Amino acid sequence: MRKTYSSEFKAKLVMEVFKGERLLNEIASENNVHPNMLTRWKSEAANNLHVLFENENAKMRKQAKQYEAQIEELYTQIGKLTAQYEWMKKKLESNFLRKERISMVDFNDSVFSVSAQAGMLGLNRTSLYYKPRPSSEWDLQLNRLIDITYTKHPEFGYRRITAWLENYYGFHADKKTVLSRMQAMGIQAVYPRQCTSKANPANKVYPYLLSGVQASCPDHIWSIDITYIPIQKSWLYLAAVVDWYSRFILAWEVDDTLEITFVLDACKKALGNSVPEIMNSDQGSHFTSPRYTELFTKAGAKISMDHRGRAYDNIFIERFWRSLKYEDIYLKDYQYPREARKGIREYIEFYNNERPHQSLGYKTPSHV
Repeated sequence: MRKTYSSEFKAKLVMEVFKGERLLNEIASENNVHPNMLTRWKSEAANNLHVLFENENAKMRKQAKQYEAQIEELYTQIGKLTAQYEWMKKKLESNFLRKERISMVDFNDSVFSVSAQAGMLGLNRTSLYYKPRPSSEWDLQLNRLIDITYTKHPEFGYRRITAWLENYYGFHADKKTVLSRMQAMGIQAVYPRQCTSKANPANKVYPYLLSGVQASCPDHIWSIDITYIPIQKSWLYLAAVVDWYSRFILAWEVDDTLEITFVLDACKKALGNSVPEIMNSDQGSHFTSPRYTELFTKAGAKISMDHRGRAYDNIFIERFWRSLKYEDIYLKDYQYPREARKGIREYIEFYNNERPHQSLGYKTPSHV
């Protein structure tokens, strides 16, 4: 005997389908209905919506109100799906490097256009067609040796690094090449001198607030910096926020470009847990950008920027860079960005929670 279903039962199932929260097959299976039948009910419901407007009697007006409520519910669901889409897009941007997101694009997809995929992955469509010149082994070796030398001797400028490469490693590169490579890597010698940080002249430079000030408690003073991370066939950039009092690494982000997004993401993560009284940085273009400064001023923090003769004010994070590179990056020689990201995450967990610090009386940052 053929089974019959009430109108209420059909409407309930079709509404579940319209909500888009579960698959049609899942709804059908749960209610012992064949998927083809539920598909037909869905089509009938969609195709007969116009009947609501052809009859103005009381019964149809009542049904119209019911359908309006259902449509309102669908709009609510669309709003939820939009919010979920934005959340997923943000997660993709923060957890995958640009190269990894570009590799996710399917140029032959018949459902989503390349532009739509680029939007979902947080990419500029034109960047999908740009093919950068692969770095040569010589380029990668030069970058690696510059980074090793700078980590060991942060007081070296490009001239001394050029000489060191020649004398210590037998690696020849002219001074202009070393200088341009250091600029691309975002590094410069650490010593008191006239301020050479490349701030955007259109952006406000904040005063230095730390003269004679020592961190007296957690969240009193934070600072942020960016460093270069070499991997076997490329390189990455790491931004990290450190608490001066405890030396705790509050947040960090990795990217394969020096665009400001990964810096902002690291700051947002740090501010998600607490707010410093003072946020210190150098005068680089990332840190004079209103997009950066407004994150902290709106949260109630004061902005401080290193000025002339204050070259050693980021010493805490410079020490962290040195520890990270000598104890992890150089030893493990990561091949892929994802491996490096995982290794950095594990090292920071170790640095914060297990590694004793002499300056903290051999306590860990998390203990302090």
